[in-house]
Amino acid sequence: MSAPAPVAEWRSYRRLLPYIRPYRRGLLLVLAISILSTALGLAQPYLSKLMIDQALLRRDMGALWRIAGIMIAVTVLGFGVNILASYRYVRLSAAMLYDMRAALLRHLQTLSPRFYASFRLGDLVSRMNSDVSDVQRIASDTLLSVVSNLLFFIGCVAMMLWLDWRLFLVGILLVPSSLAAFTHYQRRLIALTRDMRERGADLGSLLVDTVMGMRVVTALRAGEHEVGRFKAKNDAFVGAMLRMQVASYMTGALPGTLMTGATSAVILYGGWRIIEGDMSIGTLVAFMTYHMRLLSPIQTLMGLTSGLASARVSLGRIFELFDTRPDVEERADAAPIGRVRGDIRFEQVAMRYDRDPVLRDMDLAIPAGSICAILGPSGVGKSTMADLIVRHADPTGGRLLLDGHDLRDLRLDDLRREVMLVDQSPWLFNDSIAANIGFALSDVRTADIEAAAHAAGLDAFLARLPEGLDTRAGERGLALSAGERQRIVIARALLRRPSVLILDEPTSALDGETEALVAERLRGALPQATIILITHKPALARIADRIVTITDGQAHVAQQPEPAHA
Repeated sequence: MSAPAPVAEWRSYRRLLPYIRPYRRGLLLVLAISILSTALGLAQPYLSKLMIDQALLRRDMGALWRIAGIMIAVTVLGFGVNILASYRYVRLSAAMLYDMRAALLRHLQTLSPRFYASFRLGDLVSRMNSDVSDVQRIASDTLLSVVSNLLFFIGCVAMMLWLDWRLFLVGILLVPSSLAAFTHYQRRLIALTRDMRERGADLGSLLVDTVMGMRVVTALRAGEHEVGRFKAKNDAFVGAMLRMQVASYMTGALPGTLMTGATSAVILYGGWRIIEGDMSIGTLVAFMTYHMRLLSPIQTLMGLTSGLASARVSLGRIFELFDTRPDVEERADAAPIGRVRGDIRFEQVAMRYDRDPVLRDMDLAIPAGSICAILGPSGVGKSTMADLIVRHADPTGGRLLLDGHDLRDLRLDDLRREVMLVDQSPWLFNDSIAANIGFALSDVRTADIEAAAHAAGLDAFLARLPEGLDTRAGERGLALSAGERQRIVIARALLRRPSVLILDEPTSALDGETEALVAERLRGALPQATIILITHKPALARIADRIVTITDGQAHVAQQPEPAHA
């Protein structure tokens, strides 16, 4: 993906509005609480002026007690209001960020397997984890701080103008220079932050690639080679991080130093005015307090720019994922479907990836309730046919029909409930075998899981396990053999009792005896379903009603005289 322009990164904040709108009332309440907190904070310096001018200089003990009591009350109330504002805002920001994470996860579920095959896994994990976490951290901490400090800055300016406008002009002499330095380094910081994110994604992708391929690395004695590649990527990441840190430091330190010079000018001019009898000591003390507090929100806001710049880059990277269009989109008027018979037809179906044709005007009928074996060498389009039937992709020409309905006219959720694909790379979650078979079925019964496991030929395997179905499959199922993983995902599919079951090389890792057992039980588990077998295995092909051979993008049908399951 190409990097978005800086303007697009600024627009990323505008794109947060759909996630903010549901919480606007709560945010307005937080804003009102923040305004009250600011007002309480602004009252303190003015109370200091009253204490000096009306109590200390006049030696009025009663006034001193009253003002001191008010100061304590304002301090305690301000403390409570700040806690309330922070608590309310963190709750709201967490809810908003959850909505964004959930929306991103739902969007990623619409993307085709081709996206995940071409997109770097480390980069994807970095965007979903690091970038979203960065936005969550900024949303829960930085943005509230920005609002609070901005309100306090405006209040300090108003109070200083009210106390003495001439002293105010002296205090802001160096503000233009401070802002110019801030703007210069902020622009540099944005570019460096994006570069650091990209280098971090490179590093993460390398680590994921190396860990997942560790068996190959070990077998080829390539350990030092991988360490060298890691060092190069790590050096690039550290270099980008250091450049970003220098720019971040300069963004806050240089403008802050210039503003400190303005404070010295205020002390000199205000002191001269007091000596000349043109200003009270209380006024200068209050003004200096406001000016010093004015410097604090400016420095805080400048220091927060690195976080805001980082969040802006993170948002840009997150919204790049949102902007990735799915290969398959459900029509607004898509029709719902109930239980289907499972009659499948390819009508002049063509499919090409980039410029390479895979299927060429294919015509094929697979009757409802039949078992169809699809054969052919690797790369002729067998798995592409499976992807088209479950709408992981749409054909570039022609159409596919299910019970006479164009697949593109049907609701995706209904289609994938009725048509299920078990692909050639079985995936298990790091959970128990029972949880993997019953995945996402909240009300599934143990008896049904056991029946599905039996139909998939898992009985003897489970009997050898001390914990049986409660045995954990391990990370990506790697605690089990490839054949065991294949039978578990077959059981997962059988449990859902689809109307159409597509098995893409489902027994490639099984021995002949186990394969024959699975083949024998398959039809009994789904007596009415249409079963499509993409296979090179004779035992599975023998149970088919018909055999389809794919050559040169075309389907050639051979009828079986006596189906094994008849």
